[in-house]
Amino acid sequence: MSAQVVQCGDCGRKNRVPAVADGVPRCGNCHQPLPWIAEAGDQDFADVAEQAGLPVLIDFWAPWCGPCRTVTPVLEQLAREMAGRIKLVKVNVDLNPGLSQRFGVQAVPTLMVMYRGEVIARQPGAAPAPVLRSWVEDALRKAGEPARHQGS
Repeated sequence: MSAQVVQCGDCGRKNRVPAVADGVPRCGNCHQPLPWIAEAGDQDFADVAEQAGLPVLIDFWAPWCGPCRTVTPVLEQLAREMAGRIKLVKVNVDLNPGLSQRFGVQAVPTLMVMYRGEVIARQPGAAPAPVLRSWVEDALRKAGEPARHQGS
């Protein structure tokens, strides 16, 4: 499994965040939650996404897709803002046709929120940041987490 180096938004220390882990990744220095962004494919999706202990925002995307490139920074910002609350998992549909078929992905980007292996929300197409933020917050409420607004 791969790991990503993430800089802590609180203290600035760089941390390795594995694609698969128990709990929530935290900074080794200040112990604040870190953004959790991982890639998954047909072979490791169950480990990376379905077995995660927190809600997973799944981005089905393709490298040739303009709207995908537009929504990626928004999703990564949400992952940073909601560190410790969500895990962002990116799935390249061109490389992972099995997952695309399994989840009925017919257009990209297609976004889903999964919790405990079950899809609890689905958003076809790109949307502006405020719409996506609200959609993710609604999905977190469905997962049993109260909404938190930025700064709280």
